[in-house]
Amino acid sequence: MAVPDALRTQIAADLARAEETAVAIDPPTTAHPELDVVDAYEIQLINIRRRLANGAAVAGHKVGLASEAMQKMMNVDEPDYGHLLDDMQYFESKPIDFSALCFPRVEVEVGFILGDDLPGEGCTNEDVITAIEWVVPSIELIDSRIKDWKITLPDTIADNASSCGWILGQQRVAIGDIDTGNIDATLTRNGEVVAKGNSSAVLGHPLNAVSWLANKVSSFGVRLRKGDVILPGTATRAIDIGSGDHFVAEFDGLGSVTLDFT
Repeated sequence: MAVPDALRTQIAADLARAEETAVAIDPPTTAHPELDVVDAYEIQLINIRRRLANGAAVAGHKVGLASEAMQKMMNVDEPDYGHLLDDMQYFESKPIDFSALCFPRVEVEVGFILGDDLPGEGCTNEDVITAIEWVVPSIELIDSRIKDWKITLPDTIADNASSCGWILGQQRVAIGDIDTGNIDATLTRNGEVVAKGNSSAVLGHPLNAVSWLANKVSSFGVRLRKGDVILPGTATRAIDIGSGDHFVAEFDGLGSVTLDFT
């Protein structure tokens, strides 16, 4: 049974305050174990609509928990999704204020930029291939506004799939010029290799994640549009961040992207 609208609104407000203050809260499902995935997506949308009303714009969408490594890490058994807003974009040349975040982590992702809208229900991988304009090196910055990452699936979905920010590298490769299902990626932190993976770990192929996403969001009245950035998920475990860290993600045939913290 869905929880009352007033409770959804309260949980959304608690999560928004946690993000603004960088003070994490207890998992919403601890006090309200009846929260389900539908409730959680509606809570996410409450905060997205609030931010849009305050001037932000949707820049794309992300799939979370798309690899076996991440599902095991977070103790869940299915992917989730969140919104990428334009005010969540970071840039390689500008370090991020570590103190403004709760428990940040880095994810290495083969990103996509859409050149056309995607259909909603019934979207296939063929539709995705036709719509993608560019393949790009990317990092997703994730952060849980829930204490110690003690999350269930509804907790992280309500928290915008634990998304915090996104960074794109400079390189752009046409989808016909690279095998997106077999891209090796390496992440270094302060010069030390901390993660390696292959894009095939993302639901078997990152295109599977994009078509799953298009179908999933359609049930909530959301569409993937031309110009959207799509982050399909990471092929490795998420890596914890420390103050002052310098990260470089390198992708075979796709280039690299860097991320720095003050």
